[in-house]
Amino acid sequence: MTKRIAFIGTGAMGGAILAAACQGIDPRQIYLTDAMPGRAEALAREYGCHTVATNREACEAADIILLCVKPQTGAAVLKEIAPVLLDAQKQGKPRVLCSILAGVTIATLRDLLGAGSGYPVIRMMPNTPALIGKGLMLLTCDDAVSEADKAELLTLIAPCGESAWLDEKLFDQATALSGCTPAFVYMFIEALADGGVSVGVPRPLATQFAARAVYGAAAMVLETGEHPGTLKDMVCSPGGSTIAGVAALEDSGFRRAAIQAIKQAAKRNAELGEIK
Repeated sequence: MTKRIAFIGTGAMGGAILAAACQGIDPRQIYLTDAMPGRAEALAREYGCHTVATNREACEAADIILLCVKPQTGAAVLKEIAPVLLDAQKQGKPRVLCSILAGVTIATLRDLLGAGSGYPVIRMMPNTPALIGKGLMLLTCDDAVSEADKAELLTLIAPCGESAWLDEKLFDQATALSGCTPAFVYMFIEALADGGVSVGVPRPLATQFAARAVYGAAAMVLETGEHPGTLKDMVCSPGGSTIAGVAALEDSGFRRAAIQAIKQAAKRNAELGEIK
């Protein structure tokens, strides 16, 4: 990869993608800026990247712009960098804008830039396991993005883990499932470990055993291709301990709680996209 990359925002998710990018390209091709300059400078020292003073300078220096700020500040940042991006487009060399702003559609991003439907925009949403190369990156764009630019981005994010392209109409819902679910799983692991402690398992072992069980169960779903219900039934012997635990989860509304968590997260994604 020879293109230069700018990260506007280097928080948890921006930092995770940055760490991945530095595994695949020369860090000297990467430019960082952040509302907290000290954070960008620390990352630049760690990875060997450049820092710049303003978001506009970052855009001027790069070919691909990764917008990794919060949705609440996205509009202000887009308006700040719009002159640089639109000028590059007029010269026939548009910078590809890649956004992780939850809920903010491609059309809204273009409107905030003052750009037409032909401006190349990619929406992307990582999840926190990207920090250890086990993430899932959701991606969506339209025909304004070339296959070459899509390939460049895939190379950039490959060390984050897996990636999946999907239609934008599913993006907010899929983001709830992929991006938010790790938090729900961490809560589940913590609760399982608490249960283990309550029956006498030492805390460090309880946490380790719960996490490994969840990890292994997820791998079974992915590697066998079996329906989760089928795999669950394989563990549930008639009158056994597992089915007793399953019944307790059902009595406590476990499935309904999980379904509602995804529905509420998807609803909130859509609300976050209503920026001006």
